[in-house]
Amino acid sequence: PAAVMSRFDWRTRLLGRGISPALRSWLTEPGSLTARCQSLCSHFTVQLLHYGFDRALAGEGGSRVQSIVREVLLACDGVPVIFAHTTLCTGALSNHPAGQSRGQLSRWLARLGSRSLGSLLFAHPGFARGEIEYCRLDARHPLFQRVGAVCQPSGPLWARRSRHSLGDQTVLVTEVFLPAIELL
Repeated sequence: PAAVMSRFDWRTRLLGRGISPALRSWLTEPGSLTARCQSLCSHFTVQLLHYGFDRALAGEGGSRVQSIVREVLLACDGVPVIFAHTTLCTGALSNHPAGQSRGQLSRWLARLGSRSLGSLLFAHPGFARGEIEYCRLDARHPLFQRVGAVCQPSGPLWARRSRHSLGDQTVLVTEVFLPAIELL
């Protein structure tokens, strides 16, 4: 598995020939993807697929770290366009003196339900966003496999991720772009 994961290095520069201008604009969008989707469709929905304690994926803080994981499917006019995977590592925090304040972010995530995380991250003035990283995923990548369980992609998918920090709390948000995103 470690050798497979090394093929999926996340990069801070978007490299790749053959990325359409439409997809490139989504991958490099500096603002809220939720707000952009809402401006381009008449009916935007967030479908909660998974929320709970899970192991972080390789590259998210280690597969042995206990985390809160939230996965949603964003759809415009009934068509899925983005699969979002959010990880809040909690395993190393149980004895941390700031553990009580760290609970605030996990409570916020728990209350989101079928609302977009972007509605929280871009609305709360305390969040700071880290650098955006990019990766092209294929069937060997665990995120591609999770997407496949929902909507059976026919080929590789592009994804981006960034860390959003609130004080000493950090959540890793990964967005996998489905083919229909290019039609918006």
